[in-house]
Amino acid sequence: VGAIAIALCGCNNAQSPNTVASEVAKTEQKADAKVDDQLKDLNNKDAKGVYDVTMTAAEGDHNVALEQCKSLSGAAQKDCKDKADADYDLAKARAKADLSVTKQ
Repeated sequence: VGAIAIALCGCNNAQSPNTVASEVAKTEQKADAKVDDQLKDLNNKDAKGVYDVTMTAAEGDHNVALEQCKSLSGAAQKDCKDKADADYDLAKARAKADLSVTKQ
C-alpha cells in the first residue's frame, strides 16, 4: 500500500532540465512584470506629485503677476493680465504634457 501511495503521489520527482528551464523563465518573466508594474505605479504617483507641485507654483506665479498688474491702468493693465493668463495657460499645458509623458 505504501509503495502504491508513493507511486501515485509522484512527489519530489525531478523534472527534466528543459522543463525546469522553461518554468524558471516563465517565473522570472512574471516576477519582472510585477516589478515593472510596481515601478510604473510608483513613477505615476511621483509624476502626479511633481505635477501638483508644478501647478501650485504656476497658480502662485499667476496670482502674483495679476497683483502686479494692479499697479498699471487701462490698456497696460489689460495687456499685463492677458500676458499673466497666457503664461499660466502655457505652464498648465507644459505640466500636463510632462505628466502624460512621464506616465507612459
